[in-house]
Amino acid sequence: MRVLVTGGAGYIGSHTVVQLVAAGHQPVVVDSFVNSRPSVIARLEELTGEQIETHSFDLRDADKTSALFAEGGFDAVIHFAGLKAVGESSQIPLEYYDNNLGTTFSLMRAMEHHGVRRLVFSSSATVYGETETVPMPEDLPTSATNPYGWTKVMQEQILRDVAATGAAQVALLRYFNPVGAHPSGRIGEDPQGVPNNLMPFIAQVAVGRRERLQVFGDDYPTPDGTPLRDYIHVEDLAAGHVAALQYLDAHPDVAVREWNLGTGHGTSVLEMIAAFEAGSGREVPYDVVSRRPGDLAAVYADPSRAETELGWRAERTIEQMCADTWRWQSGNPQGYPG
Repeated sequence: MRVLVTGGAGYIGSHTVVQLVAAGHQPVVVDSFVNSRPSVIARLEELTGEQIETHSFDLRDADKTSALFAEGGFDAVIHFAGLKAVGESSQIPLEYYDNNLGTTFSLMRAMEHHGVRRLVFSSSATVYGETETVPMPEDLPTSATNPYGWTKVMQEQILRDVAATGAAQVALLRYFNPVGAHPSGRIGEDPQGVPNNLMPFIAQVAVGRRERLQVFGDDYPTPDGTPLRDYIHVEDLAAGHVAALQYLDAHPDVAVREWNLGTGHGTSVLEMIAAFEAGSGREVPYDVVSRRPGDLAAVYADPSRAETELGWRAERTIEQMCADTWRWQSGNPQGYPG
């Protein structure tokens, strides 16, 4: 299939592009490069041995989006494009709503106009809000605790409504905590500014870009007092997108379906630090500080639906996640070149 990958130069998108090529598909990237680097594309071409058709513009530009579809001949879309920093979303909520909803409106109009039905959407476990149910199944009610999370909840509903008209087939992929990097060390997570997530912060401390890590609370009702999260290797996550795409192709009567992508297992902050130190041979100094408002003690998936219906399972271990992250970070201490 010829697949448009929005946000295809980003962290998860770039890894998915590589796996799409490996599965025999032809990915086409569109990215505004607001949160990614153009130099990613050359590395994707290096890894795949293929030229990656790339378009650089903001999907909110409806005319450019429609023109891309008019010429594209796309069979499907995987939609990653969007702003994604939880903390930042509370500071600039209008920008998050405008960007994340606006890109989806423009994209869906172009898809409908040009007869492209299959869509795999990058959703998030943030749609489960403050629920304390673990493991988390897909039939939990959705809610959110921040504007970023609400944009995901809203986009899911928009896509369900469009799918109900018969205009689209939609896979909603709710994933938990993506980490790791391609085993080559050529592509990986390169957050702009201060990392919002644990693993890239640990990696930047280990490589010397940052002095110390802050651990937000050690008094949770967990084995070591630090929160448990479901960390999933980005390579497993990318494979989940390819599997969802293939599912939609094989089940044309399915209008919309949600799948969790996670391991089903919680790893604590201190366990992750210890695993990274073992994998990198570097010390990761840290300070325990007070809890962050809204942080739950444990968040991890029930991935059984994806295992049953998609034939997909997260296979890589925490040790592999840490080793691949360190290979990427140590080889690219400042991230991608300008």
